[in-house]
Amino acid sequence: MGRSRKRKPLFEEVEIIDVAAEGKALAKIEDKVLFVQNAVPGDIVDVQVNKKRKNYFEGYVTKYHKLSDIRVEPFCEHFGKCGGCKWQALPYSEQLKFKQNEVENNLKRLGKVELPEIATIIPSEKDQYYRNKLEYTFSNKRWLEPEEMQIEDGSIERYGLGFHIPRMFDKVIDIKKCYLQEEPSNSIRLAIRKYALENELSFFDIRNQEGFLRTLIIRTTSTGEIMVIVSFYHEDVEKREGLLNHLKDTFPEITALMYVINEKGNDTIGDQDIICFNGREFIEEEMEGLKFRIGPKSFYQTNSEQAYELYKITRDFAGLTGDEIVYDLYTGTGTIANFVASKAKKVVGVEYVPEAIEDAKINSNNNKITNTSFYAGDMKDVLNPIFIEENGTPDVMIVDPPRAGMHEDVVKTILKTDVNRIVYVSCNSATQARDLNILDEKYKVTKVQPVDMFPHTHHVENVVLLELK
Repeated sequence: MGRSRKRKPLFEEVEIIDVAAEGKALAKIEDKVLFVQNAVPGDIVDVQVNKKRKNYFEGYVTKYHKLSDIRVEPFCEHFGKCGGCKWQALPYSEQLKFKQNEVENNLKRLGKVELPEIATIIPSEKDQYYRNKLEYTFSNKRWLEPEEMQIEDGSIERYGLGFHIPRMFDKVIDIKKCYLQEEPSNSIRLAIRKYALENELSFFDIRNQEGFLRTLIIRTTSTGEIMVIVSFYHEDVEKREGLLNHLKDTFPEITALMYVINEKGNDTIGDQDIICFNGREFIEEEMEGLKFRIGPKSFYQTNSEQAYELYKITRDFAGLTGDEIVYDLYTGTGTIANFVASKAKKVVGVEYVPEAIEDAKINSNNNKITNTSFYAGDMKDVLNPIFIEENGTPDVMIVDPPRAGMHEDVVKTILKTDVNRIVYVSCNSATQARDLNILDEKYKVTKVQPVDMFPHTHHVENVVLLELK
């Protein structure tokens, strides 16, 4: 049985004083912390608590009494409902301050290690249209606005193609225009939606697991290449080919038009066969004259221009002279490995996704890079004494793990190598701080550089240089 709403208080005229983890606003009530959605420091609001714990509350704004002086007008009509770009009401300069503070607080509070002066965060040149990958969801029961819910005559069209509402897995907001990805991203999404409705293609029912159209992924590159992946819940050759041919004819600029039949209970397609319908099976990104092949399952930093800044910092922190053996752990498609290869004696890349490793090898071959080698497998299983003996003891390690950070076994193996320098690239400074605490046994943090890859969100990348004590 759920908790009674009556037991959860409504706090009135609460002053928001700061920004906390995950982009939530923060206030203090009754010697407890109150986390609030959709508020910024300086707002004075009424807050309905929807989660009550021993040391904190969580809630949402029911009334704004005073808006903060630092607020700006959000540029997107979907702000406040869509799960993305939650910081649009904050000026970008203020967003950067909060991200800088988050990195510093996490490294100090969670890492508990000696730190140098933390460098000023590097902003993203673009704060709109900066993403190279978006994933949309089809839904036959889209999110309804309050005024739409009052209409009972059945005239409301319920199909949606867009993003999930936060904390509601079965609710999707129908996106009219997204400011995250350059055209023709919006045009492609809207054209698919229009064709689907005109030709009575059913949108997916997430709860009942039925319907035809499931998800849509659009990937782009700074060189103008486009990959489109349409996920269908079941095969229907006539309907599938009709939609894909419509896309091919309407958008001849699509470089790689692909599809997948995903009959599983979840939307992930990393374990599915992705089939090329038209064009190539990959797109290519370019950086410093190097070309990087990106397949449908490959990871690539989602802000291409800022990824270049991130990789330059990584290369600089590595301090390569041309004589080093470098291990690039969590290498993805080998972007960092190939990017630093010209400055190293040898680069060894390790990645969990086999398809990404194949792309990494192709990237080296296409760029005539001969001093790299790549291996696929779970990091904690691959990185062992035998592997190190066969590939050489590293002088430098570059690690760029997922948000969960490194597995404890991987950190322990790294400690045993006595590698001279570790460059730790992270998209989650909290888990990075946890790992730094373990590495502190042998390593000292000598440089810290935050990099903003994701304007209008709370996410921030951070690069740390560790040197053997």
